[in-house]
Amino acid sequence: MDPRVSDAFTATPRQGFLPERSRAHATWDMPIPIGHGQTNSQPRTVADMLNLLEVPPGARVLDVGAGSGWSTALLAHLVGPVGLVIGTERVTELAEFGSANLAAMNRPWARIRLAEPGVLGAPQEAPFDRILVSASARELPSQLIDQLAPGGIMVIPVGTTMVRVRRDDDGEIAISEHGAYTFVPLL
Repeated sequence: MDPRVSDAFTATPRQGFLPERSRAHATWDMPIPIGHGQTNSQPRTVADMLNLLEVPPGARVLDVGAGSGWSTALLAHLVGPVGLVIGTERVTELAEFGSANLAAMNRPWARIRLAEPGVLGAPQEAPFDRILVSASARELPSQLIDQLAPGGIMVIPVGTTMVRVRRDDDGEIAISEHGAYTFVPLL
């Protein structure tokens, strides 16, 4: 694991991002339900995704499917106070839960907001240097690729395959596949 990702995990305990009834299971390397049919992803999977994302300090990052706020907080640690992380979540109660959890981490350069109906990501705040998607798409969403800055990277599960999308400085897209994973569906 990249040492910066390892540091982010140490500085951002999963326990603070789980419902009270599930906190005793925070160290389990498995997805944990957080309500509304959603889960807090398996730590090993989150680490794999963050390693693929290669988040530099100061980056502008979009976190789609922020859920409990854990991935948003991990990303906030990686970008540091000169960066920006915007998490989006489609379930009102989870957006509120994630926002409260994130606020407890005191990383004001990160926020979670309710996803706009029919809108994927945050196109009005694009472009983003990095995009993390924590739900499985049926196909690669062009709406998110359009929000990726030149030199940017997006990591997204498509079906059961982890996909990394890189936009070069000329706007050309390169796609690579990185193993099989299971996620809740991107809605």
